[in-house]
Amino acid sequence: MRSDRLGETLLPKKLALPIFASDALSSVAYAPDEIFLTLGLAGGFLALTHSWQIGLCVVAVMLVVVASYRQNVHAYPSGGGDYEVANTNLGPKAGLTVASALLVDYVLTVAVSISSGVQNAAAALPFIRGHEVWVAVALVALLTAMNLRGVRESGQAFAIPVYLFMLSVIGMGVVGLIRELGGNLPQAESASLRLAPEAGFESLGQFAMMFLLLRAFSSGCAALTGVEAISNGVPAFQKPKSKNAATTLLMMGLIAVTMLMSMLLLAKATGIKYAEDPQKQLIQANGKPVPADYVQDTIMGQVSKAVFQGFQPGVILVSIVAGVILILAANTAFNGFPVLGSILAKDGYLPRQLHTRGDRLAFSNGILILAGAAAFLIILYDAQVTKLIQLYIVGVFVSFTLSQIGMIKHWNRHLRLERDKSERARMMRSRVINAVGATMSGTVLVVVLLTKFVHGAGYAIAAMVVLFFIMLRIHKHYDRVRDELRVSEDDVEQQLLPSRVHAIVLVSKIHKPTLRALAYARATRPNRLEAVTVNV
Repeated sequence: MRSDRLGETLLPKKLALPIFASDALSSVAYAPDEIFLTLGLAGGFLALTHSWQIGLCVVAVMLVVVASYRQNVHAYPSGGGDYEVANTNLGPKAGLTVASALLVDYVLTVAVSISSGVQNAAAALPFIRGHEVWVAVALVALLTAMNLRGVRESGQAFAIPVYLFMLSVIGMGVVGLIRELGGNLPQAESASLRLAPEAGFESLGQFAMMFLLLRAFSSGCAALTGVEAISNGVPAFQKPKSKNAATTLLMMGLIAVTMLMSMLLLAKATGIKYAEDPQKQLIQANGKPVPADYVQDTIMGQVSKAVFQGFQPGVILVSIVAGVILILAANTAFNGFPVLGSILAKDGYLPRQLHTRGDRLAFSNGILILAGAAAFLIILYDAQVTKLIQLYIVGVFVSFTLSQIGMIKHWNRHLRLERDKSERARMMRSRVINAVGATMSGTVLVVVLLTKFVHGAGYAIAAMVVLFFIMLRIHKHYDRVRDELRVSEDDVEQQLLPSRVHAIVLVSKIHKPTLRALAYARATRPNRLEAVTVNV
């Protein structure tokens, strides 16, 4: 595609939603699992009584963050997102901190989403079990190939499964609610089991209980990953870009919280017991643990079997679209990482090659680097979501917090200059929204660091620090090169003539063009003049 056809790749809202929101929407398939797994450490009672309350806390954070980011896309529509906000208002070091956090988080998004999708698919396709890693790597390669074809083409391919996932989960919520109100909602397959606490969690003090609830909340905040992708992808929207991006952001937030709460409430209503170690924690009615061959389905899998009991096509549809959406959720990162990489390359923090578009006008080099890093993590962590999820979330809340603090400074700066009363009132409302967003995301960041650092978040922070210093070194290299090439007054006076000239003339045979070329070469007064002929 020619570069002047870039406008043809711009996205309408109906395509932008599945492209940029698939990450946030897909987290509905694993965020409830992580909440139940953490609460299940202390036994089944805690999961059934507190899961929906933790869900409400996550929903509150989600709505505040969405409202905050709607301010971002209007104020900074160029596509820099959190990086541009922090860089402009808090300085280059803050911008670089946000950029390193987002780059690491995008890589983890691909690894977590693909691994989770493969695990969901393995429940319906038993032949995948034991080969999850290589199936996941193959899926990363497939997504890479599709994204190298271009943003619009990948969006059209992914739109149908994303919309099917939304309809199936919301439809399942409606059917479940109707059956619950009618008193004929069946219990889940694990409802008859007893969930025993893990060793060391039999009796928890008040502080330990609070810490466990906070850890469950931080795991549930996985539902917020991907919210920032729209602010980074504003240039990909059709005009009016900011308005369309803000509308898409609101639609994504409302759909995501609706699906998350419906899953948590249905899980509670169907009495699901979900354990990190099923063979030890799940106890049958006869007092014995479940057999060694017991397969624990995901929360979504168990809910669908209960809600659609007697209607197998409904169960199959939910399991298929859940697996597909989790794989396609990685596509959000394939759109965010290369764009952010190109902006960092333009600013001199990453190699210039990341700023170059490929033949299909996608940032091909960024796409390939993201795919390679994600495949490495999948192999390293054996495609196990429980391990990968511990590294997750930290980066996105670092960017949330610094971005919202940057937006507060942005409004403060503009309020000092603005004299129009209605415009000042609008700016003050926006500042309040961003202040609430900064406070809430900062609080969640502290909770995540306290509860997840020793469980794997420390590795993600270490990766961010390493990436931060690598980008600083790259920037210093480009600064040195720029200083070396800078033109001074002495250079102008010297006319910058070369110290020596080596002239080479290609000669096919002796004729007038050859003699003219030799005469031109001699006019440069070369130190050395060579004629070269190619014998074919």
